[in-house]
Amino acid sequence: MIEYQLDTDGVATLTWNVSDRPMNVLNQASIAAFTEAVERAINDQNVKGVIVTSSRPEFVAGGDLDLIRDIRDVQQSMECSGPISRILRRLETSKKPFVAAINGSALGGGLEICLACHHRIVADDPNIQLGLPEVTIGLLPAAGGTQRLPRMIGIKKALPYLLEGRKADPAKALEAGIVDAMVPSTELLSRARAWLLSAPAEAVTKPWDRKDFRFPGGAPQSPGSIQIFFGASGSLLTKTQGNYPAPEAILACVYDGCQVDIDTGLKIEQRQFARLATSPSTKNMIRILFYDMNDANRLAGRPKEVPKRSFKKIAILGAGMMGAGLAHVASMAGLEVVLLDVSKDAAEKGKAYGAKILEGQVARGRISESVRDTALGRVVPTTNYADLSDCDLVIEAVFEDRAIKAEVTRKAEAEIRDDAIFASNTSTLPIGGLATVSKRPARFVGMHFFSPAEKMPLVEIIRGAGTSDETIAEALDFAKRIRKTPIVVNDCPSFYANRAFAMYPYEAMTMLAEGVNPNLIENAGRMTAMPMPPLALIDEVSVELLYKAMKQARADQGNSYQTQPQDTILITMVEQLKRLGRKTGRGFYDYPSDGGRKLWTGLADHFPLATRQPNVEEVRERLMYSQSLEAARCVAEGIVSVRDADIGSLLGWGFPSFLGGVLGQIDTVGLPRMIAACDRLAEQMPERYAVPQILRDMAASGRTFH
Repeated sequence: MIEYQLDTDGVATLTWNVSDRPMNVLNQASIAAFTEAVERAINDQNVKGVIVTSSRPEFVAGGDLDLIRDIRDVQQSMECSGPISRILRRLETSKKPFVAAINGSALGGGLEICLACHHRIVADDPNIQLGLPEVTIGLLPAAGGTQRLPRMIGIKKALPYLLEGRKADPAKALEAGIVDAMVPSTELLSRARAWLLSAPAEAVTKPWDRKDFRFPGGAPQSPGSIQIFFGASGSLLTKTQGNYPAPEAILACVYDGCQVDIDTGLKIEQRQFARLATSPSTKNMIRILFYDMNDANRLAGRPKEVPKRSFKKIAILGAGMMGAGLAHVASMAGLEVVLLDVSKDAAEKGKAYGAKILEGQVARGRISESVRDTALGRVVPTTNYADLSDCDLVIEAVFEDRAIKAEVTRKAEAEIRDDAIFASNTSTLPIGGLATVSKRPARFVGMHFFSPAEKMPLVEIIRGAGTSDETIAEALDFAKRIRKTPIVVNDCPSFYANRAFAMYPYEAMTMLAEGVNPNLIENAGRMTAMPMPPLALIDEVSVELLYKAMKQARADQGNSYQTQPQDTILITMVEQLKRLGRKTGRGFYDYPSDGGRKLWTGLADHFPLATRQPNVEEVRERLMYSQSLEAARCVAEGIVSVRDADIGSLLGWGFPSFLGGVLGQIDTVGLPRMIAACDRLAEQMPERYAVPQILRDMAASGRTFH
């Protein structure tokens, strides 16, 4: 795992090559091998200096999450993180110079190895990334990152890398002081060797091990640093509402650890790491953000017997915001795109939508003008269905109107090849009903993209009753080609994501109808760590849109439609008050012309407050548990798998990752507690809070979803 080579000038080269993993990672075996190699170099009198580098495309990618996932107690945590922390401290106090020759990305533990070395040289490659991203999966750097980086570049400059997981390319890392030199990749090892052979004697003593050490930018106790800590604490609480412990633990490491010597600081770091590594929130984040996400992105559920499909040219029917966004995404993925609408002007307007996005990227230096021009050249606006004849896939993205969708389906199928896929981007209308007009239902599938399509990463692939496994597999291939994360769901009204997510705004409106104070509803929503409080979210989505969905459901279900608690609110807001949401400047909030928003003071006039108000925890439970209950019903009905339910909630509507997704929340809360809470709520609302039998069976047998 660590190749050891000593040359005649006394330069030892330790080369990382963890061949049994896709990338160089820190695990028990590789840490042990690195420890052995470092000790060998330190103890060999013939070694004058040591180069640490890699023979893989990356330097070291970080810790092996398989190791961290299995930590159950503090002792295991110390056994996991202690060895690498100790050998890096041994390395930097060995009185022999170590230089990191950074040939590829050094993230997490990889960068911590570099920070412990006495000199850092990075290859001049803009694709290289250096950073400490542990916070993004609920952890903290446990090999000295929270102690060395602030001592190296200062507390203020270090905090964004630690608290936000910020990454830097070589040029920015050099500017920040994270590395000492940037050289052409062909000169990396020779320059590292040259530094070792000419390194001054004082280079082997780190600044923080000298008596005259001073923190760059000010000591931790200085007024400026104290102000930074206070500001960071307040900002963290606003962002996390106390739900994500990793940023808090990192800040504690920096605040406490930087006021003592580095050896004590490293002990503080180890203890805070143990607190995180054993916490449910970190376990949840590692599972959903790494393991589940990787499975979804590598199409783990794809029918294996179907050959992989490649795509060259697609068509999009409808050049509105969704169709235009999809055209942009597909063109940036290298696909030719036919963008069809009822008029050439409408189609051209859709292309212009993508052009505006690209212009912004050029202005920010993210892409070149040639990339912009090439992408735009792939999009061909048209009104002619004959242009669909050589397309591999057609995506219908017209209005949520069955008659319009039926018309474009017939026209498209008259032109497309037999092997082409026809996909409807409907968000609520069952695929089975839409496919009744199709002459080829086996090649008819739902592909529900989320708005705006150019930003939202999720796509629901909906299997209709007649959809073939081949079509599902190829739809998954397409999702991967355009860099979307797919989940597969079975057909039902609103499918999975809209059905489960709707409980969040619906429950807020239900409570409003009951007389719950809207300020209480919104504050509870903020405390959940959902992206927005629920009434503000309804305004963003549009009150009118939810009203129209209700009207459509009534029309579809006829006499079987059961009036829902939120219906009264929607009817009052739209029909009586004409408050349609943010788009009109009037919804649950008022939106003054100078910006901002403020809850409409007239809400209490139309929805009087009840005498008894629930506590904030009751409101929070209702907002969150209602989503999980609906997701559990979807699993029980065979609509969605457990993994896809969680991934869909995370990417589709921003369900908090610290809970592990919408079903992860059930495991985190605990079935007995959740069932008891829902049974209590079911006394008032039996249909909404009726606990599905699957949960009672799981509780009885002690099973969990994960």
